[in-house]
Amino acid sequence: MPKTAKIAISLPEDILAAVERQRTATGESRSQFFHRAAEALLKREHQRTAIEQYLRGYQQMPETEDEIEAARIAASHALAEGPWE
Repeated sequence: MPKTAKIAISLPEDILAAVERQRTATGESRSQFFHRAAEALLKREHQRTAIEQYLRGYQQMPETEDEIEAARIAASHALAEGPWE
């Protein structure tokens, strides 16, 4: 089991009330709720960064006309082989 650390945080009362409603509805402890929330935020940020890097790569090195045509032909052949009746 990974090491854990206890922390104290301050929240506006309305946000705390919303957290309490949500965690009570799901049966989670406060620790579980904030653990899940932190993991979700970190995952979303990681995905956002990965998408930005992916887009920058294509902006810096877009496909050539030949690559686009090759992809179109490959897709046409793949679709032609399907049972589209």
